[in-house]
Amino acid sequence: MSEKNTIIGHKIKGFRESKNISIEEMAERSGLTVEQINAIESEQTLPSLGPLIKIARALGVRLGTFMDDSDALGPVVCRAADRESDTSISFSNGASDARKHMEYHPLAQQKAGRHMEPFVIDINPDEDPQFQLSSHEGEEFIYVMQGEVEIVYGKETYQLHEGDSIFYDSIVKHHVHGAPGKCAKILAVVYIPF
Repeated sequence: MSEKNTIIGHKIKGFRESKNISIEEMAERSGLTVEQINAIESEQTLPSLGPLIKIARALGVRLGTFMDDSDALGPVVCRAADRESDTSISFSNGASDARKHMEYHPLAQQKAGRHMEPFVIDINPDEDPQFQLSSHEGEEFIYVMQGEVEIVYGKETYQLHEGDSIFYDSIVKHHVHGAPGKCAKILAVVYIPF
């Protein structure tokens, strides 16, 4: 993992230990296995967004807590130049080999008490996307800034091109990835009720 990536596993372990929650209890609360949590905490596995949301719920924190550096009460401005040199977070596509499939650039990581998580996401090309559908509480909005994106939502697959957008309930199993062999850049806003 590059130095620019936030060490999410380390933060998760710190929160878990500060709340005196064992790995076994964390597994029970989140619905993940002990092995999955160990792999995420030790940075052996890049988590996909679904398991990360389950972990946040199990710890009683917002998803953004894993990405925050400091909290601001007022508005947070994120300049384009800062975003390019700022912290990014990598998530896997949920496949067994945990390829880095998306590079998340948080747009509001200093905003205190937020309920939405806005990101600009760079999607890496993959000739043969293999993925697992996941679901979580809340809603998602995606706007395609560049390239082509495929969104599997339930039993449907949606092809989105530059300028297209989609808004959906994330409780339905879904997966977002680039069209085969194509890279893309999207604006995504994830709402997770707390």
